[in-house]
Amino acid sequence: MTQSTDATGEAADNTYDVVVIGAGPVGENVADRARAAGLSAAIVESELVGGECSYWACMPSKALLRPVVARADARRVPGLRHLVEGDLDASAVLAHRDAYASHWKDDGQVGWLDSIGVDLFRGHGRLAGTRRVTVTAADGTVTELAARHAVAVCTGSRAVVPDLPGAADAKPWTSREATSADHVPGRLVVVGGGVVGVEMATVWQALGSRVTLLVRGGGLLPKMEPFAGELVADALREAGAEVRTDTSVKAVRRDGATVTVELDGGDRIEADEVLFATGRAPRTDDLGLDTVGLEAGAWLSVDDSCQVAGSDWLYAVGDVNHRALLTHQGKYQARIAGAAIAARARRVPILETDRWGAHSATADHDAVPQVVFTDPEAASAGLTLAAAEEAGHRVRAVDYDLASVAGSGLYADGYRGRARMVVDLDREVLLGVTFVGPGVGELIHSATVAIAGEVPVDRLWHAVPAYPTISEVWLRLLETYRG
Repeated sequence: MTQSTDATGEAADNTYDVVVIGAGPVGENVADRARAAGLSAAIVESELVGGECSYWACMPSKALLRPVVARADARRVPGLRHLVEGDLDASAVLAHRDAYASHWKDDGQVGWLDSIGVDLFRGHGRLAGTRRVTVTAADGTVTELAARHAVAVCTGSRAVVPDLPGAADAKPWTSREATSADHVPGRLVVVGGGVVGVEMATVWQALGSRVTLLVRGGGLLPKMEPFAGELVADALREAGAEVRTDTSVKAVRRDGATVTVELDGGDRIEADEVLFATGRAPRTDDLGLDTVGLEAGAWLSVDDSCQVAGSDWLYAVGDVNHRALLTHQGKYQARIAGAAIAARARRVPILETDRWGAHSATADHDAVPQVVFTDPEAASAGLTLAAAEEAGHRVRAVDYDLASVAGSGLYADGYRGRARMVVDLDREVLLGVTFVGPGVGELIHSATVAIAGEVPVDRLWHAVPAYPTISEVWLRLLETYRG
């Protein structure tokens, strides 16, 4: 059935200042910022409140990786390595993962929404014209919602399985199956050398799978500095995984419990499971975009306040706008969009949409941080050298061997790593920083602050790193830059 509407055409009891479609971390933050500004808010979710990150991405993947990396670190510390030579307890690791995925129940997240006064509507949300959303519940009931000020699309993205012969019938894993599997496959083929590919190869190799990683390009982690992928590939090979670059998959075939992956060169690889980690697509194909003049299935183009181009009420926040497909970046966009929605609701005459303004997601362009939780970790913020040069900046890259820092040697015997900072020579500020090595993930926020704050190199000289920590690499980079 469909809920009745009043004489104005608005939903009789379901009109809100803001309606959010998608209750992942991004949608939750948009709703939270709306409520903090005194606006009423409703949120629509077709699966679990908490979204991809909580149940099939960030949280379960990092819960799987933490025991792997902790064991690797312990093996490099005198007095400990003999205690951790055995295999990981796979069942304990999977149970740890289950706990961090809340056993795929969203009671806690629902309770949080209730605590901040956001109404939850379960079902599939679709746009139904300007400032209107319909919600189709599992039983077919349709509820109409209306928004006074804004509708925010926060539906995220989904994994893409390439259109290869046999792929549809081979029951391949995507990131969802890889992070939620309840058993360790004996043989696993991972297709794709990006973040999901290398993290899941790291996990399942350590848990006992015989992993083959197939990469179409020439190296791993292509969006980071080249040395990041090189060091991660070396470590995967040392751990026992087979890494093949410049390799394309031609077809996939499943025969019972065995999957056969056919390569362009004619080789065939047999495995128990195949994981495709080859890209993402927006969850906009069944969103009613056609009712507001937009293309179904497309990424949504937005300005820096996350308002959809050509609209004064529709926002697209997080993965769905294709600016930076990272949970923390989507949450940042949500804070910006929430502030912009509130300001426009108050009819603020001029928003702060200039660079680094309160209503401008500038960091999406200039200061995106990321950590790849492999062993070694790879962490970056801002632009790579190649991206900075392509953008027309006059730059200099400064490299330093992380193993030469006293704190690295104390952290682990045989430490291997590398650091790079990319300096804008015209403004004498940092455009990008990359660290690769054990334990470097916790270093990257210092780089993010330096880049977002546009801290002059001369001022960074006065930011004294504590001795003996790995962060002393900052001093070494600056010394190398000064000469």
